[in-house]
Amino acid sequence: MSQFWEQHLIDIREQLLRMSGLTERNLALAMRALMERDDKLCDTVEADDSEIDQLEIQIDEMVITYMATHGPVAKDCRLLLSASKISNNLERIADQATKIVRRARELNTEPLLKPLIDIPLMADIAQEMLRDSITAFVDANHELAVEIVARDRSVDSINKQLERELTGYMTEDPKFITRALNLMTVARAIERVADHATNIAEEVFYLYTAQDIRHEPARKQPPGEGAN
Repeated sequence: MSQFWEQHLIDIREQLLRMSGLTERNLALAMRALMERDDKLCDTVEADDSEIDQLEIQIDEMVITYMATHGPVAKDCRLLLSASKISNNLERIADQATKIVRRARELNTEPLLKPLIDIPLMADIAQEMLRDSITAFVDANHELAVEIVARDRSVDSINKQLERELTGYMTEDPKFITRALNLMTVARAIERVADHATNIAEEVFYLYTAQDIRHEPARKQPPGEGAN
């Protein structure tokens, strides 16, 4: 491979890492905006979303350019395909961060419905999944990628429990409905973040092993579950 094309692949990886860093930052700021009831942080998250959108477009253009002008070998094809899919999932995570701050603004206009315990717990797991999925990409660690996939079940479980609790609030008193629905939307956004982090981990596994595990239910179970 010529030095020019090798540098092109390096540039794609670097842009992907830049995008992941901005996405992680926006998600963290969105949670701070929610927890601290800070509308200024909401503004920051929404303003930064456009930069993440542009990075997705740039990465896709770089991938297309490489594939159209250079005959990539199988390993490079996997990198290009994975880079495009990972950037798409990062962009969608950033969209979920924007959704969180929009709901946070509405929640900030009223007293807290309940102490925020489950939502920060979900967010901690989802944020760690995102960080670890990028670490797995950088370190070529397909074993870590598989472990991330199994964590998604924990986020789903907390989300279902929280939905039941919030439904109880809405049934108890109609004046709680708006706040409960906003909290449900936030929780579902975090659950979607975990889903996208899972998608990234699955792409990382494919990149380094050439195996597609997206439709293998056993991979999605925490250790010790599913055995008979």
